[in-house]
Amino acid sequence: MEETLYDIEIHRSPDEFIGKIFSDADGMKEFRHEHLDQLLRDITIDIQLALEEFSTRQQDHTEVFSP
Repeated sequence: MEETLYDIEIHRSPDEFIGKIFSDADGMKEFRHEHLDQLLRDITIDIQLALEEFSTRQQDHTEVFSP
């Protein structure tokens, strides 16, 4: 089954790039940076941290309810 975890929008203003990520779990987050590669790095790190946290919570939940 396919599920969308994040929607990502990236816009360019005259002096910076603006990135927005949308998820059911975290809502909307906005990132700003003058360099696109740094903006993408920040977005990637945020998503990785959120997915690691979710995975840890799932493991903790499974351990608590395992017979």
